[in-house]
Amino acid sequence: MTYTTLLPHPGALTDPRQDDPHRADLPRIAGVGLAVPPTSYTQQEVLDAFGIEDPRIRSLFLNSAIDRRHLTLPPAGPHGRPVPEEQGALLAKHKAQGIQMGAEAVLGCLAEAGAAIADIGYLCCVTSTGFLTPGLSALLIKELGIDPRCARLDVVGMGCNAGLNGLNATSGWAAANPDRLAVMVCAESCSAAYVFDGTMRTSVVNSLFGDGAAAVAMTAGQARATGPRLLGFSSCLITDAIDAMRYDWDSDQARFSFALEPDVPYVVGAHAERAVDGLLDRAGLRRSEIAHWLVHAGGKKVVDSVGVNLGLTRYDLRHTTGVLRDYGNLSSGSFLFSFERLLREGVARPGEYGVLMTMGPGSTIETALVRF
Repeated sequence: MTYTTLLPHPGALTDPRQDDPHRADLPRIAGVGLAVPPTSYTQQEVLDAFGIEDPRIRSLFLNSAIDRRHLTLPPAGPHGRPVPEEQGALLAKHKAQGIQMGAEAVLGCLAEAGAAIADIGYLCCVTSTGFLTPGLSALLIKELGIDPRCARLDVVGMGCNAGLNGLNATSGWAAANPDRLAVMVCAESCSAAYVFDGTMRTSVVNSLFGDGAAAVAMTAGQARATGPRLLGFSSCLITDAIDAMRYDWDSDQARFSFALEPDVPYVVGAHAERAVDGLLDRAGLRRSEIAHWLVHAGGKKVVDSVGVNLGLTRYDLRHTTGVLRDYGNLSSGSFLFSFERLLREGVARPGEYGVLMTMGPGSTIETALVRF
């Protein structure tokens, strides 16, 4: 038997039709900022760089629905192939890229919100591609010159779903501190979590993930009163599939290694309806009333499985598939890349509802309801 846990956000509305979803104390997303490394590769270029000839692995890469990914690959050795990186070098890459991309994304979201570094009262940093002490929040406070009295939180190791977990905490702080600015940044250097050993297990991961960061600025109250309102969150933990996605120590390679079980798309898809309906039921909404769907770009099979189970169209998933095509799976920040595309597209109308959805280790499905 599969057990799931549905957890409401403490401030979730029971029915947005009865409780004004435009009220000032609900947190708004005031700005979004994105960042990626300067180097990017097509799937064919990655195969060529590593001299991969195995037809099964080549098929994984070339049939992934991914055209290009931003990556920071190791330098080439005397043989012309990228040299192996030890765990220490991978952690150094995670730190350097986390600071660089994270800072760029934070500055981008502040610019969109019409805010400044000095306005930040809360900083939440989300990452799963390395472990740092002090955490990324402390490093970014120093890098950007944020007030050292800034409240902060580091969400580490929760995986691809963690962006919504961090957004939950960030929106809660914004709601409790009206007119003050809260910022969340997801910084994922997935190329700092790669193992190249020629196996299908690692090749699945190596064919899928890319590097990138995304940040959001949030506020409640009257200040900067623009952007969609966050109405509530819901979590669905699939405990029977707790090992389906994991990041653990590989003794043979002497480094951490990420693994995805083959049944992940079907596990996620089979529970998508329950996760989404749990979110919408408390709001008195039906799926047909949701105008915008922003689903984590977890991979072609995952996206297809979620789409089939929720009855979503290609148009509904256009930003999800577009981000997967152009960036690969960016882990915790993927859904914000899709969200930024929706905002830039300019089709969302006042009063329309949107669902944000992420999936990751646990196995976990996270959802959030927004109203434009």
